[in-house]
Amino acid sequence: METNKQTTVPEIKQTILIEAPIQKVWNFVSTSEGIEAWFMPNNFEPTVGHEFHVQSPFGPSPCKVLDIEDPNRLSFSWDTDGWIVSFILKEVDDKTEFTLIHGGWKHPDEVIGKANETSSVIRERMAQGWVGIVENLKKVVEK
Repeated sequence: METNKQTTVPEIKQTILIEAPIQKVWNFVSTSEGIEAWFMPNNFEPTVGHEFHVQSPFGPSPCKVLDIEDPNRLSFSWDTDGWIVSFILKEVDDKTEFTLIHGGWKHPDEVIGKANETSSVIRERMAQGWVGIVENLKKVVEK
């Protein structure tokens, strides 16, 4: 008997070591100005439940702050497709290990509205995009 089990696209995970203390990195991932310096323009506020927008290439994307654990974790919903983005910071000596997780993906063949592409195609594009964005965070913080 065949089962009809729906699978989802795996989350995106990027980890990088930043040559800066955790509080300095936290200031770049938990403030509107900081996030804009390495990611996208936004009207973020570090308050659980705060609804904000990031200005993506496809237009403004609605987001909502889901979790904050200063200075170790920040999670927010992104756009209307069930995505969750988390920034996880871990102190390593005088440096910071930064991990970005982009989860909430759907079935690989499900079409994502704004981009009009399948979830698997968008996930691959975004995985490549996150590499550069996380590198950009490192450059901005270490400046």
